[in-house]
Order: sequence, then C-alpha cells, then structure tokens
Amino acid sequence: MPQDEPVIGCTGQVIIATRGSAGPGEILVRVRGGSETFLAWSDDPLPTGATVLVIESRGSREVHVIKWVDPLDALGGDPAGAE
Repeated sequence: MPQDEPVIGCTGQVIIATRGSAGPGEILVRVRGGSETFLAWSDDPLPTGATVLVIESRGSREVHVIKWVDPLDALGGDPAGAE
C-alpha cells in the first residue's frame, strides 16, 4: 500500500485514545494546508488530548505515532522572549 509521505514527521492531537497493541485510536493532523484525521496505532496506549508525532504511514489513512513532547517546553518562559 502506498505511504502518505507528507504526514510523516507531522504532529497531531489524539481525538480518540489509542489502545497500544489492542487497537488504534484517531488523531487530527494539520497537513496539506488543512486538518485531516487518521487511524493511529501506537506501541503504548495514548490518552485523548495527547500530542503525538507521526513516525510511519501505513497507507489508507493509517499511521503509527509516538507521544510527542515539544523540546522547547522544557526551556520555560515565552518562546518569543516576551515574558
């Protein structure tokens, strides 16, 4: 099945929790100038609202994701410098 290359590397938000190996959830991703939903598989369960990174496209609007934590959040403060 052909991969959906543009979605790989995008971040998204879990809108239906994933269940790890027990089954997929659903994510919303900003891609191609809009927002699209994908079935999302993950190694570990991920709750609704979690931010994820798409690491693989499985074709047919299915992706593999991991939990994403923005490394800039660890810096604290306002990223624009206006505290």
